[in-house]
Order: sequence, then structure tokens, then C-alpha cells
Amino acid sequence: MSGKFRDAACAVRLRTVRLAATVRCRVREAGGRLTSDAGMSTAEYAVGTIAACGFAAVLYKVVTSGSVSGELQQAVERALDARF
Repeated sequence: MSGKFRDAACAVRLRTVRLAATVRCRVREAGGRLTSDAGMSTAEYAVGTIAACGFAAVLYKVVTSGSVSGELQQAVERALDARF
């Protein structure tokens, strides 16, 4: 390797080392904020939405079933007929 190319290779290595040191320093200054895993990702939102919809469907079926619907209607009628 000639002297000119060797000097260029050394300069590139030196820049790489300096860049790596700068990145490590910035990550350290950030206090781990760059690597924290806060919040939900899009996939987690999708799974959460599907679970909420499933729970809502089950709850709707339970509330609109005959026995529960009758009990709820009686509870509302008793509340409306209550004297204060």
C-alpha cells in the first residue's frame, strides 16, 4: 500500500473511532432514553384493539341476554320508583 492510501485509510479509521466515541457519549448523556422501550408498537395496538373488540362483543351478548336484560330492567324500574 502506498503512503497516500495508507494515510487515507488511517484517517478513515480515526474518523470511525471518533464517531463511535461520540455516539457512545451521546447515548450515555441521554441516560438510556435512546434505548428505552416505552409505549406500544403498532402490532401491540392491533392486538389490544382486537382484544377490546372481543371483550365488547362478549359483554354485549351477556347484557342483551334474557335473564340479564330482565334484571337490568327491574333495577332501572326500582331506581325510578324510589322515593327520596
